[in-house]
Amino acid sequence: MAISTGGGVDKPMADINTTPLVDVMLVLLIIFLIAVPVAIQTVEKLEVPIFVSRESENKVENLLITVTTTDAAGRTPSTLRTSYAGADRNGDCRVFFNNTTLVDSSELYDKAFSRLDSIVQKAGGVEAIMANPEMIPQVHIRGDKNAPWRCVAGTIFNVQAAGYPTVGFISNPVDPNG
Repeated sequence: MAISTGGGVDKPMADINTTPLVDVMLVLLIIFLIAVPVAIQTVEKLEVPIFVSRESENKVENLLITVTTTDAAGRTPSTLRTSYAGADRNGDCRVFFNNTTLVDSSELYDKAFSRLDSIVQKAGGVEAIMANPEMIPQVHIRGDKNAPWRCVAGTIFNVQAAGYPTVGFISNPVDPNG
């Protein structure tokens, strides 16, 4: 393939090869010609069925636990408006069972054990739940970033001692404040 130099001058032609550009533009045109009518198509007089919501009988709910501490003044966090200033590294551990009920370490063990035991009995016993590992609930811990590790580790120890094999942590993927 030769390069045209045009009229005897020794410099190459500066023309752009538009064939690939035209090919891409034609493909995009065809895609948009097909996609736009599908995207703007509406359905008139659509009747959506209405069902009464009820809890699934075979779905296992995971155990949610929040771990934090008292603030510098010794106040405990609450769902009510209080003057709680945030977790303090030297504060007393506060563990909330299912994110609502404040429990100590022995109550956490007892509540976690009885909850897991009722799930195992509902499933038909240990053999039945071991045959279907998806029926075994997990523990999800939301820990305050200022809560000391002793509080989180104690929580993990108690729920694993109660029989929960899987413990995970919940975090925010982005900063909610900024």
